[in-house]
Parts: sequence; C-alpha cells; structure tokens
Amino acid sequence: MQPNLDSAYWLGLAISVVLPVLVGLVTTRVTHAGTKAVLLLALTAANGFLVELANAGDDYQVGSALVLWAVSFATGVLAHFGLWKPTGVSGKAQDVGASSSVRSAA
Repeated sequence: MQPNLDSAYWLGLAISVVLPVLVGLVTTRVTHAGTKAVLLLALTAANGFLVELANAGDDYQVGSALVLWAVSFATGVLAHFGLWKPTGVSGKAQDVGASSSVRSAA
C-alpha cells in the first residue's frame, strides 16, 4: 500500500509553512504574543477547513478538517520557531509596516 496525498493537502502544508510570515506582516513587534497565536490559530483553521473542502470527494468530513487544522497549526508553529525566527524573516516581516524614518526638529 502506497500513501497518496492529493495536491490540495500538499498546497495546504505549504500554506501552513508561510502563515507565520503572514501573521508577522499584519502585526507589529509590540503586538502581544497571545494575539499573534490566536491569529495564527484562526488562519490555520481556515486553511484546514478549506483544504478539506477542496478535497472533499464524495462528502465533507469535519473530522478530517479538524485533523488538518491541528496539523496546519503545528506546522505553522514549528516553521515559526524552527525556520522563520532563527533566520530573521519573522522580524523583517514585522518591520515591513513600521516607519523607520525619524524626523528631526529643525
């Protein structure tokens, strides 16, 4: 028996890896970590349920969507702490919207 994952599952996994960067783009460095975690949780929930919707086949399985949500959230957290944060991408994503120029009084 060979395991076979449809392209929707692979796309969902890839999105899960990128979601922490998206959270960094819409938040700032001073945003509470709990708020960022809840935002990541909501985005991964949408990812999990949409992946199941895209690959429902005969019927939509809520249990599969919940498992995909859990896998997506775990993948996002692992990608954040294992890849994006050590390489500095998370910090740079949060700096995108910040104004770095300081005006001096003349």
